Amino acid sequence: MSQIEGHVQSLEKALKILEALAAAGEGIGLSELSRRLNLNKSTVYRMLSTLKAYGYVDQEEATEKYVLGLKILDLSGSLLGRLDVRAIAHPYLKELADATQEVAHMVIRDGAEAVYIDKVEGNRTIRMHSQIGRRVALHSTAVGKAILAFLPEQEVVKIAIDRGLPRFTPRTITTIVDLQAELARVREQGYAVDDGENEEGIRCVGAPIFDHSGQVVAALSVSGLTISVTPERVPELGKMVGHAGQEISRQLGYKPATAKR
Repeated sequence: MSQIEGHVQSLEKALKILEALAAAGEGIGLSELSRRLNLNKSTVYRMLSTLKAYGYVDQEEATEKYVLGLKILDLSGSLLGRLDVRAIAHPYLKELADATQEVAHMVIRDGAEAVYIDKVEGNRTIRMHSQIGRRVALHSTAVGKAILAFLPEQEVVKIAIDRGLPRFTPRTITTIVDLQAELARVREQGYAVDDGENEEGIRCVGAPIFDHSGQVVAALSVSGLTISVTPERVPELGKMVGHAGQEISRQLGYKPATAKR
């Protein structure tokens, strides 16, 4: 067995221990944990000792049973915050879908990509590739550009360099200069437009969502066929998604004066 394989197996065992402790709830002893996982007691003890040293596991003095440590909360805090955004935003997505008869989306940023975490469809029946959990590029989508427009400039450049600006349709922005000009336009008008840049025949209008610290944490959009979401409708839809984004941000504790660029 190689050293790397050994490290991977050790990590797998540690993760199984954490999962077992989570399932146990009120705590579990060393012998029982070893039995449930079918692992040697000495191995389990070493793993627990390491996890305990880093705060991911704790041991009750009275019972000597092991439980999850408070450090786990540090890992889950960010995720829970993002899930709170989804819960707050969902009614606004439904309102947008009902009012426009188009599809309303919400995404969060994950590195150089956006991830769909919610979707509400209007009454129009259209075929779109979007689905919960799907990842999309930031530079070619309205939601992505709404996020990029409010990130620090050096971070935008880093994303463009590291991930590149791949072309998905003839309309996709593929140079950093054009992207920077587009993001300036987004900041000026308060909403972003994907004019068939990510998917042929689909036009989207998106707006950013900010948290209490003024950081852009998500974005929402209205999307539809280009024959339905016409250029003439874009300013109206921009106003609608912009307002929804502002209301969601307000509920997250955002105050415009704290917005950061």
